[in-house]
Amino acid sequence: MIDGWAALGDPTRRTIFGQLAAAPSAVGELANTLPVSRPAVSQHLKILKTAGLVIDDRAGARRIYRVNQSGLRQMRAELDAFWNDTLTAYKRAVEQPDPTSNEHTNHVHHPPGENR
Repeated sequence: MIDGWAALGDPTRRTIFGQLAAAPSAVGELANTLPVSRPAVSQHLKILKTAGLVIDDRAGARRIYRVNQSGLRQMRAELDAFWNDTLTAYKRAVEQPDPTSNEHTNHVHHPPGENR
């Protein structure tokens, strides 16, 4: 199974996903706005659906695709966790004393052979 990040790694799928975020659409409506064929749009939608990013509903003979809010929430949670971990690591690095600085020591280091 492909995950959402891998699915959105393709520029055409990102475009399709962006269009679906703006408004639910049928395959034909999406294909009319893209430089790829209708079967190609269907394949991209299948990948986005497998990744849990889009869902479809039957409307007569057509299928209307829309963003799967649950899949989007999962990606947001992953991004938030990554961002929080990154900020925590940055905070630890910034708060650590610089081992090359004499600021945090009470003694002055003299090179060998130097008399004081």
